[in-house]
Amino acid sequence: MRFQTLFEARWIFAVLIILLALCWFLMSWLWLLFFFLIGYTFFFFRDPERAVPAELDIVVAAADGVVVEIVELEETEVVRGTMRRVAIFLSVFDVHTNRAPYDGRIIYRERRKGFRLDARSPEASVKNEAMTWAFENPRATLVVRQIAGAIARRIVGWSQVGDTLKKGERFGMIRFGSRTEVYLPLSATVLVKVGDRVAGGSSPIARLSSS
Repeated sequence: MRFQTLFEARWIFAVLIILLALCWFLMSWLWLLFFFLIGYTFFFFRDPERAVPAELDIVVAAADGVVVEIVELEETEVVRGTMRRVAIFLSVFDVHTNRAPYDGRIIYRERRKGFRLDARSPEASVKNEAMTWAFENPRATLVVRQIAGAIARRIVGWSQVGDTLKKGERFGMIRFGSRTEVYLPLSATVLVKVGDRVAGGSSPIARLSSS
C-alpha cells in the first residue's frame, strides 16, 4: 500500500470508521457492513508495484482493466491529427492508479468538466469529465486521457506539466469505475485487441516505429 494512494481515501475511511463505531456501540449488526466497506476501500486503493518492460520501443497500458476500443480518429486537443486510440475500461475491482505509458516529459495537462456516462461507451470520451495528458520524447508524443464514469467521482493528478516520468511511473488515479485512453501514432503497432485484460505499467499495448 502506498501512502499517496491511500491518502486519496482519507475521508472515505474517516466516515466509514465513525459509522462502524456508532453501530458497534449501538450493538447493531450494521457494523459488519461498514467493516466490509472498510476492507473493500483498502482493496480498491491498493497500488502494487509492477515489472515494467525495458524495451525502449514498447508502450505499456496506462491503467488496469479491459481493452474496450481500438479506433483511428482525430485527436483534437494536443496533437491535432489522426491517431490510434486504445481505450481501457476500469471496473470497481481494478487497480485505479494511472501510469505513464512511455518515458517522457509532461507537456500538457488539462481538466475538462462534463457528464458521467457509462465509461464503457465511446461517447464518454467526448462528453464525460476528463483530464488529458501529453507525454513527449524525441520518438513520439503520446496522449493519455483519464475519464470519469457513472460511479467515478474524482480524477486525481499527481504530476505537473514539466515533470519527466519514466515508463510505468504513476501520474494519477481515478476513484472508482472509469476509463483511460492512450492515443498512439499511426506508425505504432498495436499489440492488444478488444477484450484483452491489461495491467497498468506492465502490459505492452503497442510498439513504436523505429523510424
